[in-house]
Amino acid sequence: MTEQIDWGNLGFGYHKTEKRYVSNYKDGKWDNGTLTEDANIVMNECACVLQYAQTCFEGMKAYTTVDGKIVCFRPDLNAQRMRESCLRLKMPVFPEERFIDAVCQVVAANKDYVPPYGTGASLYIRPYMFGSDAILGVKPANEFQFRIFASPVGPYFKGGVKPISVRISDFDRAAPHGTGHVKAGLNYAMSLYAIVDAHEKGFDENIYLDSGSRTYIEETGGANILFVTKSGKVVTPKSDTILPSITRRSLMQVAKDYLGLETEERPIKLEELEDMAECGLCGTAAVISPVGKITDHGKEIYLPSGMTAMGPVTQKLYDTLRGIQLGTIKAPSGWIKEIC
Repeated sequence: MTEQIDWGNLGFGYHKTEKRYVSNYKDGKWDNGTLTEDANIVMNECACVLQYAQTCFEGMKAYTTVDGKIVCFRPDLNAQRMRESCLRLKMPVFPEERFIDAVCQVVAANKDYVPPYGTGASLYIRPYMFGSDAILGVKPANEFQFRIFASPVGPYFKGGVKPISVRISDFDRAAPHGTGHVKAGLNYAMSLYAIVDAHEKGFDENIYLDSGSRTYIEETGGANILFVTKSGKVVTPKSDTILPSITRRSLMQVAKDYLGLETEERPIKLEELEDMAECGLCGTAAVISPVGKITDHGKEIYLPSGMTAMGPVTQKLYDTLRGIQLGTIKAPSGWIKEIC
């Protein structure tokens, strides 16, 4: 029950809410879909998702704005990105307009779980799809299930934002012509060993290099990377194996249109790290996680922004995007989907 939730001390984890959305694909078409109270999934032991990891997902948030409205941030881009994931994984596309409608249904049905304005908390929304029928030979499933659940979550940084320490990883996140550019579940499974290993060695995250030459910065296990050069330009890596983060794309537009900064998306060589003044990891959960130190096989690179707080440009980017999400700053057309 929502009256039992301490919004100010809510962690970033799963909390069951009352309703979730389910639609099934069978005989070449999607059914009408429905909201349900049942949080459990029953499937055959040979379901394709269990055998061959045929699954993809999305992540977004709903917020209570300063004027009391419940909104979602750019769900159309999540719908588009899931479409690309489905096409790459040989899964049927859930129509984009139905995707957005299903998100709105789930948020509206769980509106009591959307944290109040000012708490720093939000309602995390997780759309996902998987192959559900029994498949023993290596081939795509014939039947699929599309679902969305929601969970109230606290701020990613409890107690305030503190810069993190990351390392250059020896592992590869994605191969050329692989699935690095889509939000496939298997990409995250591949990163689990590396992130646990990083934590055991005292690092918060891994920075992955391109697997072809291992000379270019790509992204982390769960976030795109954004840099601010010592000349004040906001730059982000460009690669065909990077997931197109909605948060990162939004931050780059904010940098250019709201802050008047020069921006550039281009390949960034590992050797350029020492030329950077600030670094942040971009994602739905934290918006920006500031990086204070990068370790490259024993060589420690301290960003001039330091290990105590966000750098000045990163802070402006964070504050502006959060202001847009929460309604204290006017949003670009189409960025905010009002739900109720």
